[in-house]
Amino acid sequence: MLLALTPLLICAQNTLTGKITDSENNGPLEQVSVYFPQLEKGTVTDINGDFTLKGLPEGSYKLVVAYLGYETYSTSFQITSGSNQFDYQMQPSAIEIDEVVLSTPFHKLERENVMKVEQKSIAELKSNGAITLADGITNIPGVSSVSTGMGIGKPVIRGLSFNRVVVYTQGVRLENQQFGGEHGLGINDAGISSVEVIKGPASLLYGSDALGGVLYLNPESFELPGQTSGDVNLNYFTNTLGYGANAGFKTSGERFKFLARGAYASNADYETGDGTSVTNSRFNEADFKTGLAYQATQFKSELRYNYNASKLGIPEEIGVQNNDRDPLLPNQEISTHIISSKNNFFFKKSSLEATFGYTFNDRKEFEEHHHEEEGEEHEEEEGEEGPALHMELSTFNYNIQFNPQWGKMTTIFGIQGMHQKNENFGEEVLIPDAITNDFGILATSHIHFEHSDLQLGLRYDLRSINGEESGVVGDETYIGALDRNFNSFNASAGIRMDLTPNIIGRFNLATGFRAPNLSELTSNGLHSGANRVEIGNADLKSEQNFQVDVALEYNNKHFEAYINAFYNGVSDFIYLQPTGEFREEDPIYDFQQQNATLYGGEFGFHLHPHPLDWLHLESSYDIVYGQLEDKSNLPLIPANRWTNTFRVEWKKRASQYRCYAFVTLQTHFDQNKVADFETTTPRYNLFNMGIGGDVRFFDQKIGYKISGNNLFDKNYISHLSRLKTDGIANMGRNIAFNLSIPL
Repeated sequence: MLLALTPLLICAQNTLTGKITDSENNGPLEQVSVYFPQLEKGTVTDINGDFTLKGLPEGSYKLVVAYLGYETYSTSFQITSGSNQFDYQMQPSAIEIDEVVLSTPFHKLERENVMKVEQKSIAELKSNGAITLADGITNIPGVSSVSTGMGIGKPVIRGLSFNRVVVYTQGVRLENQQFGGEHGLGINDAGISSVEVIKGPASLLYGSDALGGVLYLNPESFELPGQTSGDVNLNYFTNTLGYGANAGFKTSGERFKFLARGAYASNADYETGDGTSVTNSRFNEADFKTGLAYQATQFKSELRYNYNASKLGIPEEIGVQNNDRDPLLPNQEISTHIISSKNNFFFKKSSLEATFGYTFNDRKEFEEHHHEEEGEEHEEEEGEEGPALHMELSTFNYNIQFNPQWGKMTTIFGIQGMHQKNENFGEEVLIPDAITNDFGILATSHIHFEHSDLQLGLRYDLRSINGEESGVVGDETYIGALDRNFNSFNASAGIRMDLTPNIIGRFNLATGFRAPNLSELTSNGLHSGANRVEIGNADLKSEQNFQVDVALEYNNKHFEAYINAFYNGVSDFIYLQPTGEFREEDPIYDFQQQNATLYGGEFGFHLHPHPLDWLHLESSYDIVYGQLEDKSNLPLIPANRWTNTFRVEWKKRASQYRCYAFVTLQTHFDQNKVADFETTTPRYNLFNMGIGGDVRFFDQKIGYKISGNNLFDKNYISHLSRLKTDGIANMGRNIAFNLSIPL
């Protein structure tokens, strides 16, 4: 492919040079980021504030200038043949850096995007003491996690989870049997730079299953041209006696770029607030990520690979109290390979992006084999015979988007698709061998006006699921053959307006759909991780929803406030409900459908008073309600949450050394609006503190973070904990230590 494109690669060297200064004193600014998001090409200014970018294609592209302590600036810049000049004076501001949203195709800053997208850096999530990525994202307003101990977590966005939330990593859709609550996220935070959350239906951009939203994981970027770097990061957690490390290396020439990062983490059983160890909540994880890129003037290609292997204990009851790290029975062994290829072609007035991905997920679940006569020793031997449940899921997906430029209108035409194969190799079959095919076609436009932006889109999707027969006709575990097709048209419309110089308004309407997954259609067996028998329904219809989002934001140099509200109506909502019957002492659940309604929102403020710009007061409140048509409550709806943070930061403007400290009080209110088979959850408060920053050690800059979560050792149970039915509490006090050492 590269050889065929040789004529494109041989072209004139278009350059951009310029100078970035402070608007107040005209002094040069060093280490300012000057970046073209669509080209994924940028540089930083030198000690004189000067910068140079080479090998740029002709055309109009978004240019972003960003530096901590100054207002982020973005503009559409026309690159012409030969030399180009751009000078800019930055405005000092205490507002945090406004990042470019990568989960939507228009490369807008957060404040410029029509859809409200939340973005958090992994560094910020780690500073809050998160042990896992699934734990870290719960610090984002409107985002929670269905957890099974600490090692297994599933994202919940505004009350929707499982197959209603799509996870993207390396630019491709992650498929890892995510239909169950005891299936973890399956991604390590090492090698990920930031997390973006689209709240609400994103079916227009991502197809079926994005009914509830998208969790978009941005991989770490390649190094700047001509530079090489490396780092080692060390973590320790007092509660789980957990330790972890990751090390990375990256280097870039003018055209070829390379990076690699390896990580390992090990955790013993966690302790609750009363000092009890939760037996078999231990987990271990190994992760490796690497990438290779080639970038010419009008073409760039990026190849990435991620391997993740996890061993996860599944806690069921309080038993042995020790600090062992090898999981007991039952447990999971999961390995995932992700390969992605992203290719971009740049023309004068258009561009083409083609992304291809392959994911292979190998999931094994081991459970106890009871033989009354032989005793415990034989049980252990039987446990080594093989996995009770063993499924291999291979997924190929593609996403091709053409982007013509027509004046102030940016349009995306795209086709997306997926071919997926599920195979069983274990003693038990929960879902049958099956093949799923998706195909979608979309068009979406972003129109920029002087004080507003309009976004419109339309999409058509087709999904086919073909499942093989499993078992013997007449047996209670028999699964019949399946041949179902689902299709849907979906549309979205949104507007963003500058209501005043300080107030931004957003109004979005969107439809979404989700075809029932293989588990909902066909499952018939013991879900060992969930300790229940699940029975599918081959006649289920697709879910279809309509959501209204309204958002208002106010900001000036020292105060920000926002309010987001949503209403989400879901037709034919699919849910699990106990039948009251049992199969070999395990409760039986079946899948049912009913219309549902969810509504709520988030609001908060951020105050950094003048002249105390180093002081920050932050508060956020998120709320969601969910109800079925028969007026019963939806299960797994998170409790209302109020988070208040007092934070201080110091940084000399001429120095890259920073330090911070924070105190957070998080209140989870009573959850009394529960499903018929759930129990209520009382209110609880969690008190957290942390410090961090950079220190000089032997003339080397080293980053450190120390954070304490649940410092008062509160014994509590989250409403979204799957261990709640067994009366097992969440984690007690935990102190997290992190060191980041550049090489």
